[in-house]
Order: sequence, then structure tokens, then C-alpha cells
Amino acid sequence: MERVKMAKLIFLGSNGWFSTKLSSSVCALVDIEKKYIVLDAGEGFQHLDKFITEDKPIDIFISHLHLDHIIGFHILPKFHFKNKINIYVHKSSKKFLSNFIKEPYTASLTLLKKFSNLDISIIGIDNKTKFEGYDVVFRKLVHNVPCLGFRFSFLENGENGVYKSLAYCTDTGPCKNLNFLAKNVDILITECGLLEKEKPNPIWPHMGPIQAAKAAKFSNSKKLVLSHFSPIKYPTLLSRKLASLSAKKIFPNTIFAKDFLKINF
Repeated sequence: MERVKMAKLIFLGSNGWFSTKLSSSVCALVDIEKKYIVLDAGEGFQHLDKFITEDKPIDIFISHLHLDHIIGFHILPKFHFKNKINIYVHKSSKKFLSNFIKEPYTASLTLLKKFSNLDISIIGIDNKTKFEGYDVVFRKLVHNVPCLGFRFSFLENGENGVYKSLAYCTDTGPCKNLNFLAKNVDILITECGLLEKEKPNPIWPHMGPIQAAKAAKFSNSKKLVLSHFSPIKYPTLLSRKLASLSAKKIFPNTIFAKDFLKINF
């Protein structure tokens, strides 16, 4: 494992479904010593170049293929990163994502290499996939399409140091795999697509602040960050704050994400 002095988490988009004046659709950046890790590629993806300032590799993890999680790839021609870029998606979804990042939908990897000099690979992952510089565990979540949750672990302060960990689990309803991925993590990022008293729809599962807080408490997470907010149900920062206050009644160390929120851990 690589030595990590301090991992930084930056939210670039915190809406689900679609972007608004308040927030772009979901994207987050984890900055560790020798890697950048990107969590989903909604329209918040457009802000990557504000925070990627070094030439270290960029690893992008895609939870699932709903457009609010991949539409940011249309923005790739904006960038001129020298970094090697790997896009990780479940192996069953690789062909669909590969067909999306090409004509007629957007610029192909070939064109991106020719005109923007971007070196991009799309990698289908399974349980045998190896990652350099950090550990990754992933499991299927409960959604209306195949969706992955991820748990990342980084070794801080050398071989005799301690692990820092982060779980990213959206979109999903409550499930055993969410609890497994979130167990004892330093930060759990999950969604807030439902209102406090709204009942989940089994056809299209999501969670609200209460379900998210219960998952954090059950899994003994250290901090819960609510993100992937419904732009209709949570149109203001105040509405997000109220959701976090509801969650705090069950899991006190809860905060809500907003665009450009930075967390050191």
C-alpha cells in the first residue's frame, strides 16, 4: 500500500437525477498521495480540473449507468489532463458504457486521445481485479438496475500506520451489502432521495435520512455524509440541513453534502 498523509474528499456535485442552480448531479473526488479517485461522473464532473493539479493517475469508479452518474463523460473534451485515466465499471456494464462514450453520443476515446491527448481506458471489474495504491471492495446494491457500492481503504503514515476508509453507496435501498461495505468506515457517503416519512418504492429503491442514519448506526460508521439529494424534494440547503437534523436523531455524526464541500480524513 502507498503512504497517505491525509486523504481529502471533495464533493463536485451532490444532486441526484438532474442539476439545479443549487447543485450539479453527483460526482466526488478523493485525493490521496499518489492517486485521484473519482466517484461517479454526473455533471459535477465538469469541475475536476479545478482540483486536479498534479499528474498522478485518475481512477474513476462508476456505480451504475443511469445518466445522472455518467453524463459528465460528455465533458471530457474540456480537459487536457496528462494523467492516465482508468474508468472502472462492473464487467457486466462495460460494453454499455463503452458504447456510450463514443459517437453518436459524445467523443470517442480515439478522438479524445487525438484532440485532447487524454489517455483513457474503460476497465470491467470483478472480484479478481487488482488496484494499485489502495484497496477496493465492492458489492451489488439494491436498485432497479445493476448498481455497485464501493469501500476504499488507504494506509496512512506508512507500513506501521492506520487505515482510513470510505464507503460510497448510492443509489440503493436498505440492504445487507450496504451494511457490509459501511462497517466501521471513517466516512459513509450515501443517498437522500426520499423524504423523512416517505415510504421506499420497491420497484425503484432509494433511501431517506432515516434509512441512511440507521445504516450508519448499524454498521458502526464514524461519519455519515448525505448526498445524491432529490432536487425536487430537497431544493434548498435548508431542506438538506433539516434532513441531516432528522438523521442526527439516530446517528449524531451526520452532515449533508453540498457542492465544493471538502473533508479531510
